[in-house]
Amino acid sequence: MAKSWQCVAIVGVGLIGASIGQALLRRGLAKRVVGIARRQTTLRAARRVEAVTNTTIDPLKGVVDAELVIVCTPPDAVVDLVRRTAEHCPEGTLFTDVASTKAKIAEALDGTLPRGCRFLGSHPLAGSEKTGPSYADPNLFEGRVTVLTPTSHTTADDFDVLEAFWSSLGSVVIRMPPEDHDRAVAETSHFPHMVAALLAGMLPEPYFRLAGTGFLDTTRIAAGDVEMWTQICMQNRRYLLQVCRKFGEHLRGLAAALEKGDAAAVRQILTLGKKNRDALGS
Repeated sequence: MAKSWQCVAIVGVGLIGASIGQALLRRGLAKRVVGIARRQTTLRAARRVEAVTNTTIDPLKGVVDAELVIVCTPPDAVVDLVRRTAEHCPEGTLFTDVASTKAKIAEALDGTLPRGCRFLGSHPLAGSEKTGPSYADPNLFEGRVTVLTPTSHTTADDFDVLEAFWSSLGSVVIRMPPEDHDRAVAETSHFPHMVAALLAGMLPEPYFRLAGTGFLDTTRIAAGDVEMWTQICMQNRRYLLQVCRKFGEHLRGLAAALEKGDAAAVRQILTLGKKNRDALGS
């Protein structure tokens, strides 16, 4: 059963953070949601869309009453923010994040926080190439998977609390070790993003007006935040590199089939791709 929170602090009120805040407030799951960001313009936008009840640009002040702190920043900032704010929040505060890389963050924070505070990583598989609180959606997590990545230091109580938290926002919660998570999302998220970026970057400008819906659909995610995706790639480069090599083998197989004029081999590639894509649904 979902806990009713007195105070939740959200560090970073962009699309994901503001959507969490909206969902908490509109579902009556939190009395106070404190939005923390570097810029007042971001905080004003978060207030406009009713994602927060209080705001501050000072993360140390923003967490003083928080029972739960959710860090919704690019991955490189997570560890430092958790460590700094843990010194100023109530004793026993639970921390989580929404970064799409987990292993390095979990390794740095696992069992190391002061004053009874704990960290358990989360990754909601939701969002879009859009950024900022203006695009927030209180139903963003409805029916979407959220991965929790417990470690040997994670207690059953903390896992249960966060499982109930994400479930209360509409998510389907699954658990994976941090390394397994990073290995999987390298294939399902990080590499597809880079393929989209490569395809978009390869397109000569004279062909721009010939780009139809197929090209636009395939490259849509290339419009995502460049700095955040650079950090994601660097944090997960071990597994991303493995997928690059795997894709290279498949690409060489396609090139060989085309060189030979082997229609059967091309058809086999297309058939397997269609079969797997159809199995994923809409």
